[in-house]
Amino acid sequence: MKQPRISLEQWAAFVAVVDEGSFARAAEQLNKSQSSISYAISRINELLPTAVLTLSGRKATLTREGKVMYRRAKQLLQQAQTAEQVAATLARGTEPEVVLAVDGLLEPGQLLPTLEKFSAAFPMTRLRILETQLSGTEEAILERKADVVISHQVPVGYMGTPLKVVRMIPVAHPDHPLAQQHESTGINDFELRSWRQIVLRDSGQRREQDAGWLGSEQRWTVSHFSTTIKALRAGLGFAFLPTDWVKRELASGELKQLSLSMGAERRLPLYLVMAAADSVGPATKALARLLIESLGDQSETG
Repeated sequence: MKQPRISLEQWAAFVAVVDEGSFARAAEQLNKSQSSISYAISRINELLPTAVLTLSGRKATLTREGKVMYRRAKQLLQQAQTAEQVAATLARGTEPEVVLAVDGLLEPGQLLPTLEKFSAAFPMTRLRILETQLSGTEEAILERKADVVISHQVPVGYMGTPLKVVRMIPVAHPDHPLAQQHESTGINDFELRSWRQIVLRDSGQRREQDAGWLGSEQRWTVSHFSTTIKALRAGLGFAFLPTDWVKRELASGELKQLSLSMGAERRLPLYLVMAAADSVGPATKALARLLIESLGDQSETG
């Protein structure tokens, strides 16, 4: 097998220069001298048929070919990191900790019986749970903040196992004006936009979304569905919520489901995604299997 002429260390220098925007910051990020970074880039340019970076004063600019090689280099470095993680996993056997990220669409009480089974099977493995919202769940996958992720979206390049479909329903206090009108014909989106909507804040750091926002003239943004429910019980607006989150309030009459025109509703799928499927240990695999067994192929029906 022919050995590569460009080392991982040189590719790492190339990626760092692109990511950091300068040789100096790349050297600081990699804890190397600026001259070693410059040499690595020079060697890459020499060894490849076409230069990947051109220099203009202190500024390095990606060439057209460099943009392609940057993506390839990122993949190569990620694969090398994954290989090291696999080796570490094999060496230590059962993982000391498993991180589970759960999208806020899933009412967490549904997880407790499964987590109890996991704890009984792996009593020495710590379990850390991240409660994420919207793009924050996708970041948990892409940035490998978690080992197992329950997400409403599957990023490109990953595979997801369908778990259940969450039914999102419009809810308000029974005394709210929206709950008093149009029970036969239903409420249209124009009428909804005239009232305050309680929406969920995105927990992601890279981009911001608002869950189910209809463009209402008034809106309050909160970080968790539990806060949304408290605001609704106080009669402060309406919101779209997963049925599992409001079953008790609907049954007791504290909240009321609004009737929408044309029978409109929102249904959102949930998937189980492994952030690094090729390097998981026995505890992570067991947790994924238990979650699929307990939640797989379910739909909210309330």
